[in-house]
Parts: sequence; C-alpha cells; structure tokens
Amino acid sequence: MKKGVFILMMVLCCSTSFGIMAFNQNDQDRAVSQKRQQRKLTFKIISSESDTWGYDIFSNGKRLIHQPNKPGVAGNKGFQTKKMAELVAHKIIEKIKKGEMPPSISPEELEKLGVY
Repeated sequence: MKKGVFILMMVLCCSTSFGIMAFNQNDQDRAVSQKRQQRKLTFKIISSESDTWGYDIFSNGKRLIHQPNKPGVAGNKGFQTKKMAELVAHKIIEKIKKGEMPPSISPEELEKLGVY
C-alpha cells in the first residue's frame, strides 16, 4: 500500500512539473512572437552585377539580409528589374514575420512571383 501511494505521489509530481514546463514554454513562445511583431522590417533595392538588382532587408534599421543576387539560382546576377527585386523582398519580409529564419525562397516560389 505504501509503495502504491509513493508511486502515485511521484506520478503527480512529475505531471505537475511537465505542466509547469509546458506553461513556461508557451510564455516564451508568446514573448518571441510579440518581439517578432514589434520589430520594424523594411527593405532597400540595391544595384548589382551587370545592371541587375538585389535587396537588403532591415530589422529596426539594422541590416539583417544582404541579397545582391537572385536567391536559389546559380550565378551572381540579380533581378532584371527593380520591381522583381521588390516582389521578392516583400515575400522574404512576409516569411520573417511568420518566424521563418533564415527565410529561404525556392525556384518554384520565384516562378509564382513571376521573377524566375
């Protein structure tokens, strides 16, 4: 009987500890999410090799990403137009806001944006 009470007490202690850890993790996740939402994300279109264009992404004025060439594509050339670079910069900012770090973009996504 004493052994059964001891086991029951151990189970209760462990489940309480796991519940507290899960609660603390949820608090941490909320804090990270709030920080992510509070930062100001901006971009600047930059000139690149062979009269092409890239972009810089800034978080609260500090450069976070420098992308002078078309991501996911071999070579050093950037986008053919400023508008293409701008479309991708917006997509990257969208991914950062969702918590994707580092934010990557596939050739398929570039094609959907019409910039491949």
